[in-house]
Amino acid sequence: MAPSFGTLSGSEANAPFGRSLSQQLTRRIKVPDTTPSHPGLVQANNVDPWAQSGKYGLGWTYFALSLICCVMLVRMWHYWQDKIRQAIYKQEVDDQYRYMQNGQPQQISPHGYGPRNKSFRPKAHFSSVGIVNDTLALFRWVFYRSIPDLAWKKWRVTFSSLAVLACVLVALVYVILYCFLQQPLYWESIRFGSPPVAIRSGMLAVAMTPWIVVTSMKANILTTLIGIGPERLNVFHRWLGYICLFLSLVHMIPFYVQPVWKDGGMTVFNQIFPDGSGIIYGTGVACIVPLIWLCVASLPWLRRIAYETFVILHIPAGIAYVGLLFWHTKNALLTWEYLYATVAIWAFAYLSRIPKLNWAKPWRSAFMVGDEAAITLMSEDAIKVTIPTQMRWKPGQYVYLRMPGISLHDNHPFTITSLCSEDFPSEYGENYRDCVLVFKPFKGFTRKVLDTAIAKGPFHTYRAFLDGPYGGMRRDLAAFDTCILVAGGSGITSLMSQLLNLVKRMREGKAITQKVVVVWAFKRFEAMDWFRQELRICRESAPPGSVTCKFFITGAVRRRLGSEMTPPISGRNSRTINHMLHDRLDGFVAGIASKRNSALIHVVPHGDSNRRHDLREDDQDCITVLPQQKDLQAHERPAPSDDCFSTQVGPHGFPEDKKVVQEDVSPQSDECQIPPLRKEKAPSSNRASPNSTKHFSDANPKGDIDVHDIRAPEPAHLHDHSMPPAAAKQRPTSTIGPPAGFDFGFASTPTELQKNLMRSAFPIPHEFDCGWSVEYGRPDLGYMLKEWATGGADGRGILGRRTAVFVCGPASMRVGVADTVARLQAEIWGDDELEEIFLHTENYAL
Repeated sequence: MAPSFGTLSGSEANAPFGRSLSQQLTRRIKVPDTTPSHPGLVQANNVDPWAQSGKYGLGWTYFALSLICCVMLVRMWHYWQDKIRQAIYKQEVDDQYRYMQNGQPQQISPHGYGPRNKSFRPKAHFSSVGIVNDTLALFRWVFYRSIPDLAWKKWRVTFSSLAVLACVLVALVYVILYCFLQQPLYWESIRFGSPPVAIRSGMLAVAMTPWIVVTSMKANILTTLIGIGPERLNVFHRWLGYICLFLSLVHMIPFYVQPVWKDGGMTVFNQIFPDGSGIIYGTGVACIVPLIWLCVASLPWLRRIAYETFVILHIPAGIAYVGLLFWHTKNALLTWEYLYATVAIWAFAYLSRIPKLNWAKPWRSAFMVGDEAAITLMSEDAIKVTIPTQMRWKPGQYVYLRMPGISLHDNHPFTITSLCSEDFPSEYGENYRDCVLVFKPFKGFTRKVLDTAIAKGPFHTYRAFLDGPYGGMRRDLAAFDTCILVAGGSGITSLMSQLLNLVKRMREGKAITQKVVVVWAFKRFEAMDWFRQELRICRESAPPGSVTCKFFITGAVRRRLGSEMTPPISGRNSRTINHMLHDRLDGFVAGIASKRNSALIHVVPHGDSNRRHDLREDDQDCITVLPQQKDLQAHERPAPSDDCFSTQVGPHGFPEDKKVVQEDVSPQSDECQIPPLRKEKAPSSNRASPNSTKHFSDANPKGDIDVHDIRAPEPAHLHDHSMPPAAAKQRPTSTIGPPAGFDFGFASTPTELQKNLMRSAFPIPHEFDCGWSVEYGRPDLGYMLKEWATGGADGRGILGRRTAVFVCGPASMRVGVADTVARLQAEIWGDDELEEIFLHTENYAL
């Protein structure tokens, strides 16, 4: 077919002479392509063209962003509601203070501001929307439930929560449909292009890489946006890694189903990749190998076997995987944009961690040398590490602890049990706070801490390098009317700072909370020594009747003296050389800190010789000769002391109730089964006394009205109208466990059958009592929560309009509490006096 020519325009006719006539004519010639194309090639160019395959990566990005937006909306809703309730409560407190100062107490009822005949629960305000509360309760009724573990012989498979599994299932269904729903999956020949299913899955896998990295970082912007801590995002990090491996296999397998070395595909392959590695699919194999190792090694049972090896190799393998992706993708279809985002997220996360390091700030004394730490061996094989530091933290947060004097490479996370507040100052100075970590040693770093503390004695100090704090709760417990804190064993470490913070804010009138219930189950009575001082502060400082603690002793076999915290009797200590290396390293760092302090003696006085002399004397007082280890006491617990938390042992070896007579008894003594500490045996503490007039004024000798003595208004729905005050005083403080002097008649060390009989001999009380109690046996938490929610004469229990349940303990405890709280969500539907029952579980491993 002859080409057609058109006439030249005037501008083209007057074109410059340098442009040839042939170039002018070429643009005007239309040569139709009459060569017949193969139908398969036409399909490849029109149905799902390769050039437009970048949309699959964008599809995953939009899907992930939509999920993030949903979580952000829920968080913003809860944040707005909590702030509105706290603001309204603060206004009520201010009104009450104003009326008290104006001498108009008649306008204030004993349980809050307003008329005395309030309803059981006060009327909801505008921040509460019934349909939203019912919808959230429906979701919690479903997703708070747990999946039973699968056990076979010694193997046990533990599942993630339903909420996590639901998100993972939605993501998995999305990528599967996005890959396989659109047809065709293969072209007629490899000559027409790569299999479409391989391109789709490959783009999804590359687009998922930034999300895998952002959910693995300790400090990232995602935690700031949605309020989920890095320890919980790490669960999604593992699941996204598994999905990425699935997509990578889907990307790889089609190239072997329709190989490039058949049907003339090598001709096209060599044209596209003229500078290849010489190995077909070489770059793809190089990428899939580290990805398979990352996913397989992260399986729980393999990770537990060689955890230290996994930690050492995990980050280098991840870096290798991302680096090889640059080589494999070759910037096709905008793939490098996702990889650039991955590197940027990684760099931003590591730079964000620098301000969280206690040794990275030059203006602090801990710069490059860390803070000083002391290790204390406690009862029940517990260890307490006290670190006076200038770092600040919030209740429930955790830090990563590195102690070069014990182990240079280990960086272990621990929950902070102390409260960061000016009410709890440190002996190091007003700018310091005691960061207290309490844990029980098992294997790895915690066992090394125990061995080193035993070898070096109680007077040795260590250098501590902290990374944090991280985590914390998404909601503020002070915004709930009722808080129920449940702990099992060492799980009390996550609850203690929350409890202290609640008591402090209740005393200051900054917490809506009017009722706090603590349930702690532990094996032996000596475990109370871990937080003896903190429990005493809570009991004496909390508003009367606001805090109730119930302790359950679940162990029936007494521990023999000298059976714990003892070094190996025989055998060579394999850590002797390590101790020498760590001692030298710790001594080197401590020497730097000592020289820095000595240099400050000449700088701080600013020429004042008297001030320099005083500082030098103080510095010399700190340098004392420590006693030799042979002169120190053995690391064994002494016999239980006769104090407020001790018991008497009956003729058959079981604890009995003990009556303690005291001259000075606090006003809450008649409500508490555990008497307060006697002054002569009160443990030493550097914290301010709860009765100090600096923070709490308990009396006014002049008789005027003092704002510190005014209690915050108490909602009327928390007032128990079921029985008269006289009957309430006659009611026993505890209805669980054996009465005083009761004898089971068993031997001092009962059998398993006898132990079960003792635990079930006395039922859980169906009424809630306001005293502190120590009981024997396992608590039936499901029954207790049900009775606290629906018990009482009117079936309303003790729950306020909004209740928070915090649980940290063994898996069985978490599962039981979560299932009960899930069933209690049904009480919210159709009930205008209940708005929310929130559950928070400390469960990072699932």
